[in-house]
Amino acid sequence: MADEQVQSIQIQQSSLFRGTIERMKLTILGCSGSVPTIGNPASGYLVSFDSAPSIVMDLGPGTLARLQEHQDPCDAHVALTHLHADHCLDFPSLMVWRRFHPTAPAASRNFCLGPSSTESHLGRLSSDEPNGVDDMSDTFAFSPWVDRERQLVDDVYITPFRTVHPVETYALRMEHAKSGATLCYSADSAYTPALIDAASGADIFLCEAAWGETSEGKAPNMHMSGAEAGRLAREAGVKKLVLIHLQPWGDAAATYAAATREFDGEIVLGASGMEFEL
Repeated sequence: MADEQVQSIQIQQSSLFRGTIERMKLTILGCSGSVPTIGNPASGYLVSFDSAPSIVMDLGPGTLARLQEHQDPCDAHVALTHLHADHCLDFPSLMVWRRFHPTAPAASRNFCLGPSSTESHLGRLSSDEPNGVDDMSDTFAFSPWVDRERQLVDDVYITPFRTVHPVETYALRMEHAKSGATLCYSADSAYTPALIDAASGADIFLCEAAWGETSEGKAPNMHMSGAEAGRLAREAGVKKLVLIHLQPWGDAAATYAAATREFDGEIVLGASGMEFEL
């Protein structure tokens, strides 16, 4: 009888634990390729948690305004994939909010992770002087990515993977330490096997497809097509492919169709405001 009671207690505790497993949520702040457009800011993705600060992957033009619709902009770490303007240009405005908001400035420092020149590059954008570099260590602790070096940021493991792009750029793989849910963000890149490793088995794969239906005739070593995004999703064995970074002058329907010819899993055309529970 005692053994049965112990077993019952263990089952109840196990059920309670399963019921309180924390999750993460992905919100697309903006996903327009290269430039913002009406109703869709440039690149920015909010990853939020039940009991830890959020992480914003990229802060392109227009994303800070969308971030305000979801949470206090100060309560978030920043993870930058690269330093092209369409992925980081709202960062100086975030600095103004964090430092000078009259009632709700940043209460403490957050992490800012990014390429090796992140602190100096953003410091120039934030400086009052033409040749100055703003010291932002009062509000952010900066840390550079190291290719394929996994690190724990609160509740999530982040692993950067170097991509093929004209500037230092990293795809980001996020694995929730408590639930095991995994998402991958390709950042900007031409097709590369490194993205197969980055996205392997991911629940959600945010993959750029700036070149539309095909990369033929487009600039090399820069972006991917819908067909290449679909191929990567298939090769990595992801559960859901979300096509992002589509340029506003492109053909979204043709891009989507090209991806379906390579990947028979679920495919979504990304849009600002979309939310995904993981």
